[in-house]
Amino acid sequence: MVSIEKHVLVAPEELGLETRAEFRRAAIELVEGMSSGAGSLVIDLSATRAVDSAGLSAIIMVQRRAAAHNIAVSLRGLSEELRFLFVLTKLEGLFEIEEDHST
Repeated sequence: MVSIEKHVLVAPEELGLETRAEFRRAAIELVEGMSSGAGSLVIDLSATRAVDSAGLSAIIMVQRRAAAHNIAVSLRGLSEELRFLFVLTKLEGLFEIEEDHST
């Protein structure tokens, strides 16, 4: 399930083919509700355990939609595996990566 808090989009446990449509709908709703240049949108991936190519595509779509509105996108709560996936696919440069300071 995808949930929205103030400028925070919480991704589902598995972001892929079956969940991307709901994720994209929630993201578009959130971005369209923000004023152009109104800070940043955070995608919270702390509960996300798996992202496939459809999920990556959905995240990129969110970034592009936000960029069109001059809104930066940050990724929060990346596991080591997800962080590696973004580095491996050379997508880490599209996003601000929030560091985990809880340890």
